[in-house]
Amino acid sequence: MSMMSIRTATPRDRDAIRLVEEHAFGQKMEAGLVDALVSDGDAIIELVAEDDGQVVGHILFSRLFVSKGGKNFPAVALAPLAVEPAFHGAGIGGALIREAHLRLKAAGEKLSLVLGEPAYYGRFGYSHERAAKFESEYQCEALQALAWDEAAPETGSLVYASAFGSALAA
Repeated sequence: MSMMSIRTATPRDRDAIRLVEEHAFGQKMEAGLVDALVSDGDAIIELVAEDDGQVVGHILFSRLFVSKGGKNFPAVALAPLAVEPAFHGAGIGGALIREAHLRLKAAGEKLSLVLGEPAYYGRFGYSHERAAKFESEYQCEALQALAWDEAAPETGSLVYASAFGSALAA
């Protein structure tokens, strides 16, 4: 029986993370985004899931700001979440999200946003309804938010780390 564990990513995981991202998405864009977010210092929390010592899953949350009335409220963006295709359906993605949420709440984060499949992320408390009033170039049904604090803003402009613009323009 294999043993899956979740831990904080380390610099020695970079190559394994890149492979998981490329395998999960079938392209290099997300791996490039991860590299840029980490090297730019925008990663807030980055976890890996290991199965028998092999990295099989990865999640990254980066700094995001909600700009409103001349003030910037700190939030986090979940992107990307990746699991090796051979491990899909094993609950690794959900385990990564739940562990990251625990750590983010403990660190005092108040708001998380994700651009992803509503049915999937809705299971973890994300909703488009909570994100619908934000101004964003990514505004659509897949833009979802989860607040851990009632004081988290519900309106304003979303300002993502610069790596997002670079990755999507590439």
